[in-house]
Amino acid sequence: MVLSDEGEPALLFIRRQVRGGDPWSGQMAFPGGFRAADDEPVLFTARRETLEETGLDLGTSRFLGALDDLSPRTPFLPPLVVTPHVFLVPGRAPVAPGAEVDEVLWIAVRDLLDPYNQTAYSVPLPTGTRDFPSIRIDSRVIWGLTERIIRQIADLAGTTL
Repeated sequence: MVLSDEGEPALLFIRRQVRGGDPWSGQMAFPGGFRAADDEPVLFTARRETLEETGLDLGTSRFLGALDDLSPRTPFLPPLVVTPHVFLVPGRAPVAPGAEVDEVLWIAVRDLLDPYNQTAYSVPLPTGTRDFPSIRIDSRVIWGLTERIIRQIADLAGTTL
């Protein structure tokens, strides 16, 4: 996760490309992904994935720390553990979508935490439709693990979603 401290704080997001067989296809997310090898350091993975997906080099960024591990709450998704790593960058550097990404954008933290943007997002599951907490920014919907990461940030800041 990349935080810009220029002007009002903003977080860097991607919208994943729509791809068959990808359970997170087309969703809004933070840059990130899987380690290339079991011995790849996690910080290296975070920096590599951010560069691949957004063109942003975090080599001179400030690492702020890791948030709590998260896993999907549904048995319909692959079992995995996400450990968000937070980097601070000075300014909102230019970004561009990588090969697996349709869109890269900065979203103001103020907008993410605004109660007006909090809503429910209905998702069809094999057991029926289920509503999940979400954040709607224009036509973009942030939900699932990404919304839960934002909730961690809100909790750390003493704000509620």
